[in-house]
Amino acid sequence: MGDARTGINPPEDRHRELLEKAGKPAEESIRLHPRYRGKIEIVPKCPVASLDDFAVWYTPGVAAACTAIHRDPELVYRYTNKWNSVAVVTDGSRVLGLGDIGPEAALPTMEGKALLFKYLGGVDAFPVCLETGDTGELIRTVKALQPSFGGINLEDIAQPGCFEVLERLRAECRIPVWHDDQQGTAAVTLAALINSLEVVGKEIGRVRIALAGAGAANLCIARMLILSGADPARIVIADSKGTLHRNRKELEETHPRKWEMCLETNPEQIEGGIPEAMKGADVLIALSRPGPRTILPEWIGGMGGDPVCFLCANPIPELWPWEAKEAGARIVATGRSDFPNQVNNSLGFPGIFRGALDVRASTISDRMCLAAAGELAAFARERGIDEEYITPTMADREVYPRVAVAVGMAAAEEGLAAEPLSREELKERAEGIINRARAETETLMREGLID
Repeated sequence: MGDARTGINPPEDRHRELLEKAGKPAEESIRLHPRYRGKIEIVPKCPVASLDDFAVWYTPGVAAACTAIHRDPELVYRYTNKWNSVAVVTDGSRVLGLGDIGPEAALPTMEGKALLFKYLGGVDAFPVCLETGDTGELIRTVKALQPSFGGINLEDIAQPGCFEVLERLRAECRIPVWHDDQQGTAAVTLAALINSLEVVGKEIGRVRIALAGAGAANLCIARMLILSGADPARIVIADSKGTLHRNRKELEETHPRKWEMCLETNPEQIEGGIPEAMKGADVLIALSRPGPRTILPEWIGGMGGDPVCFLCANPIPELWPWEAKEAGARIVATGRSDFPNQVNNSLGFPGIFRGALDVRASTISDRMCLAAAGELAAFARERGIDEEYITPTMADREVYPRVAVAVGMAAAEEGLAAEPLSREELKERAEGIINRARAETETLMREGLID
């Protein structure tokens, strides 16, 4: 019971309340998914005033559009929805923090991703869950999908195969391909770190950074941090077997990307595990095994002054944020929307793909991702950052067109845009498409077609 004099509940009661709140999304999810039997569906975007219209939209009239595209394949971007279509592709081998649960079990997540694509970025995304454990077959299948889509979003593919899949598809496809668990997570994490360091008054080139977990996300984050000015000599990464360093020679053959980081980071050859990597660090970026208590409070107590802790495992962070705060963390972020400071790629991919699609970018480069991170950080700073607001939230609807503009401009500057647009044109297009997508959902709800 609470203290009658102060009205304040004891810590154990507050913790119980927070845990109950944290469990609510899962309870609602299992209740509502069967009700709607999926989160997305296809609706027409052309008028059907009478059945006579099908003579235009289908046979015989559609043959004219087919013939025109046959003569000039580039017309597919004008005559079909390819310009705004993205495939969300997975093999179900590493879904959220659940592991290799297979393509059917991955489908709810991919549908959710498609919903975010549409509502936040105005992008028509389609889940494509592939029943294959063969990297080569996955690559061949994605390449065969190119005629139907303007871009490919790879999702929840286990390492080390995910690295080969991304690299080969980026090199061999004529449409942009990216892996959101790598590039998307890295862009949003960088934005959050830029602002966190400003709040605590530290410089990215001088802080010590510990990365807990060496999966696709953290390896890409490490690379992005270095590109942004972090000192690799001040970075220590730990995987499930210990810290990465030059003596982990078994990784040279089995995990080439980890081996690259063994050579580039941790020159002091710090050995041990996550607690040793965290000792004295200014920043912790954790994308490892879901918690709770994958990371212990006392490890945070051993960090440097005013530590910044990103505890981003899904669906449960490595340590509950209130425990991290009690252990001394100055800034705490998670990957969840029900706590302050959500560091989640949902802030990035809708706007990034919007910008890439609007200029018909041939790829999504590191520079485009850095532009997105910079715009995300700038947007939050303009609104006033503090310990509980280091990045925009999904409620900040203006951020998505701004990210789209930044990405589209970066693509044009790199010569990657087939249809470069001015800043004003990009802004007008992105805002129009995103506002239309939201208005569609709001109209369906208002008319009772979604209840």
